[in-house]
Amino acid sequence: MQPTDFRRQFKSAADACALAQGIVDTVCAPLLVLDKELHVIAASRSFYAAFKVNPEETQGRHLYALGDGQWNIPALRLLLENIIPEHGVMTDYEVAHDFPGLGCRTMRLNARQVFYEEGAGATILLNMEDVTERQILTQEKDDLLRQKGLLLDELQHRVTNSLQIIASIILLKAKMVQSDEARDQLRDAHTRVMSIAAVQKQLHAFGTAPIDMPPYLSRLCETLAVSMIGNIRPISLQVVGEGSCATSGQAESLGLITTELVMNALKHAFPDDKTNGKITVKYEVNGTNWKLSVADNGIGRPDSIFAQPKTGLGTGIVKALAHQLGANVETLANSEGTTVTITHATFLAGAIRAA
Repeated sequence: MQPTDFRRQFKSAADACALAQGIVDTVCAPLLVLDKELHVIAASRSFYAAFKVNPEETQGRHLYALGDGQWNIPALRLLLENIIPEHGVMTDYEVAHDFPGLGCRTMRLNARQVFYEEGAGATILLNMEDVTERQILTQEKDDLLRQKGLLLDELQHRVTNSLQIIASIILLKAKMVQSDEARDQLRDAHTRVMSIAAVQKQLHAFGTAPIDMPPYLSRLCETLAVSMIGNIRPISLQVVGEGSCATSGQAESLGLITTELVMNALKHAFPDDKTNGKITVKYEVNGTNWKLSVADNGIGRPDSIFAQPKTGLGTGIVKALAHQLGANVETLANSEGTTVTITHATFLAGAIRAA
């Protein structure tokens, strides 16, 4: 059985016209059917409803004469009289105009020229979509996003200032206490507060988008090197790694882990300030899984703080953050130094499958 087409379905022009009018009336957005001289042949019901006109004052009239000449718009004239005859189609062209009874509206116009086999004059289908409200909502959304950005910037600024004030108070207290143990604890707390500030600063630089980890860790370690090493100690701090993105929350945890491990290496690996020390932060990826390691070429004592059964505050912070990330902590200490590795739980399994 052959499929039915319009030629077989409609034996008379009247039936075909009825179908054409039915299609026009079904279109939700306002639609005009124009002849080549731009007189209205037909209009959709949605056109009459949107512009508050009736068929008697619309059909047969010239487009520019409709209403009080509201469609006699220079930009629209250019499109219909030049672009359509030349290209046969117009897509998503926006026209802003003050329409009587509607006010200032923005219309998105689509037009297409239709030609016929039997020699009838070409017609133009002109579709109009009122996008005024959509544009207003888009503008409001953009304004809210800008306001959100400003508020986040202000919040970040206040957080950074607050952390610096807290760090300054802690350092001041450290200078005032008599106990060496208390002084060391306060200085350690000062360093940790400053490290949190450094992590927050780097996170803010990347915004809310997924964070590319190697550049993020590189900037963080540059900040740590300036604040904790300076030009006094002959120790280098470098980052190597592969391109991989993480969420802001994951990046924050990895940044805090990196900071704690770098602080630990600076504190325990190089007791002799004359030693040319080297600390390497390495970030590897395997699909969606990752591995972070911090290695130093220090004394590498077997009783390194991260190898001890009894752990201190820094070790507890690292293990807690690793647990939140679903990762394991492993320490290797020998004569060549110490390496602490934070491995995502499925990294090794993924590496084995890939092999």
